[in-house]
Amino acid sequence: MEPVRMTDQQQIEMFPTVLRLRRTDPEGAVRRFYLVTVQPDLFGGAALVVESGQLGCPGSTTTRFFPDEGQAVDALSEVVKRKVKQGYL
Repeated sequence: MEPVRMTDQQQIEMFPTVLRLRRTDPEGAVRRFYLVTVQPDLFGGAALVVESGQLGCPGSTTTRFFPDEGQAVDALSEVVKRKVKQGYL
């Protein structure tokens, strides 16, 4: 049986490009969010956009640019790993 080969686009579609994380602690009055997205840029690359702040308030936004979507998705995974260790779900 021949192995199934996937195109780059099919592999990228397997990984999330939008993640919403939040952390709430009623005792410590912590109510924060992170919205992490990978978006195409105008030059054929991709941008990792991270919005964060208090729940119910506008957040601040940071954008990092990458040569391709795969590298941006890898960076998204790293951000999510760090935030999950800090208690975000």
